[in-house]
Amino acid sequence: MGTKYVFVTGGVVSSLGKGIFASSLGLLLKSGGLRVSMMKLDPYLNIDPGTMSPYQHGEVYVTEDGAETDLDLGHYERWIDENLTKESSLTSGKVYMSVMDKERRGDYLGACIQVIPHVTDEIKMRIREAARVQKADVIICEIGGTVGDIESLPFLEAIREMRLEEGLGSTLFVHNTLVPYLRSAEETKTKPTQHSVKELLSLGIQPDAIVLRTEVPLTESQLRKISLFCNVPPEGVFTALDEKVVYDLPVHLHEQGLESYVLRRLGLPERESDLSSWKEWIGSFKERKGKVRIALVGKYVELKDAYLSVKSALVHAGARLGRNVEIDWIKSSALTDENCRSLLGEADGILVPGGFGERGSEGKKVAIRYARENGIPFLGICFGMQLAIIEFAQHVLGWEDADSAEFDPHCSRPVIDLLRGQYDGIELGGTMRLGNYPCLTKEGSLARKLYGKERIEERHRHRYEFNSRYREDFEKAGLSFSGINPDSGLVEIIELPGHPYFVASQFHPEFTSRPLRPNPLFLGFIEAAMKRRG
Repeated sequence: MGTKYVFVTGGVVSSLGKGIFASSLGLLLKSGGLRVSMMKLDPYLNIDPGTMSPYQHGEVYVTEDGAETDLDLGHYERWIDENLTKESSLTSGKVYMSVMDKERRGDYLGACIQVIPHVTDEIKMRIREAARVQKADVIICEIGGTVGDIESLPFLEAIREMRLEEGLGSTLFVHNTLVPYLRSAEETKTKPTQHSVKELLSLGIQPDAIVLRTEVPLTESQLRKISLFCNVPPEGVFTALDEKVVYDLPVHLHEQGLESYVLRRLGLPERESDLSSWKEWIGSFKERKGKVRIALVGKYVELKDAYLSVKSALVHAGARLGRNVEIDWIKSSALTDENCRSLLGEADGILVPGGFGERGSEGKKVAIRYARENGIPFLGICFGMQLAIIEFAQHVLGWEDADSAEFDPHCSRPVIDLLRGQYDGIELGGTMRLGNYPCLTKEGSLARKLYGKERIEERHRHRYEFNSRYREDFEKAGLSFSGINPDSGLVEIIELPGHPYFVASQFHPEFTSRPLRPNPLFLGFIEAAMKRRG
């Protein structure tokens, strides 16, 4: 059986939840025994979101092979529980750079380079390559943006061509639209969906299925109207009602027969989706009793998407332990020694996530010190680990001049530094360690207890490292280095013995957390927060 391709587009407005719908479909198809992979086609001209501001793009999600990608890949991985690769993320920037490189090498033999066929051929080649590398029975490709955007036209043309080349039975177009509800008139309006499909038809694409995002239930007559005017069979029109619990969406789409319809259209045998594990998890999520309060101290807390994977990992751990995790979003630049007790005093745990740059770092160190001195469970991630080391050096070792070379390249005690010699034998992405690297947990440590094994692998995204020349001084003062990279000796995990929970990692544990498999560091953190709350 050759690979089948599902293309998910969006119309009317952005932020419709195409990524969540695509993830839900992936979960349903995988639950029926198919090998499913996913892909995001982003129209922007950046090579990847790695250099984009969180205010522009939210968090940067990192795959196990080190690709910096759109946050939707985090949704994909968490929902279908599959590790994706760099092939799963394609931007216009990557496409045009590849085409230009080929033109300069003479690969096109002097041809005049045009969007059609050269750019569209590149896009189609990348989609097929992703399916081949990931050995997928079905690959679900989400096209970013909204139909009608100039930026996405080459991607839409490419998938139109794929329908021609792969055939009706191997491709499926799913169009997501909004059915707005006018409260003053107490009416829902289908006209925006009709116009959106008309726009898609003008590009040569007839959707096979339509998914309607709505805040109120739609009537049968409205669904029939959309079916008739959009030339889609009635059984191909689905509703995605705003959910109190977003994890319910796959179940509700299953009840509407989504995967059965998709399988029929793709010429695949009918399969019964086994959603028992997913439903069991949703049950535990809904039945959470009690709560824990976690203070998340970050630079971009007014933009929750900047910490989307961290938030998800906290939810996963809370659901496993039967607690509702309430997050207090604390802006690090506003946190001082004078107000930390009023802002952090009610917290059952304090988390300092990853980041870059000096702005807001003093406030993060204030939070770390408050957690360390007051026995409050603490989890530091990446930059959070580096600041925990600096805080320990300044206030326990008494090294007032200790700092990171990121902030002061000429500081006299760079406990965090660019140690290029320690990178020997490690493949870097630009100047950063990106993707999976091994770590050996120390026998008898909390890290070993949490993971339950010596060798682990977690994902990285950072430039600076702990400066191991100071390691003996820290160990004498009581800090334990409980996770070490076996290839380079780089420090991966620190912890403070005797503290209820003081753990920080150079890697990003949030990227490997899944609803049914919470990351061990988050599980330990929430469990410690529960004990503190009592």
